[in-house]
Amino acid sequence: MKIKTKAIAGTVESSDAQVMIIPNTNGLEIKLDSAVYEQYGTHIIALAKQTATMLGLENATLQIIDKGALDCTIKARIETAFYRATKQFTQFPWEVL
Repeated sequence: MKIKTKAIAGTVESSDAQVMIIPNTNGLEIKLDSAVYEQYGTHIIALAKQTATMLGLENATLQIIDKGALDCTIKARIETAFYRATKQFTQFPWEVL
């Protein structure tokens, strides 16, 4: 799905993550700044790629600032930013999510 605008979801509070999606023309790029990068950085990047693939996210930069968020929180922040960036505010594909 085409990204129409830059979008953000989440906060930089403890146990949360802030996700920003920015349109680009170079495929999917993931940038991660994490308080637990040494322990979980590889896992968080893999989770972000998996979630982006499930959503059909292409040609975007996905910036994640993680403050120790759980997987379900990171995934929810990516999904929210995606739907804001594509300006899809109704008719969500709940069966996929």
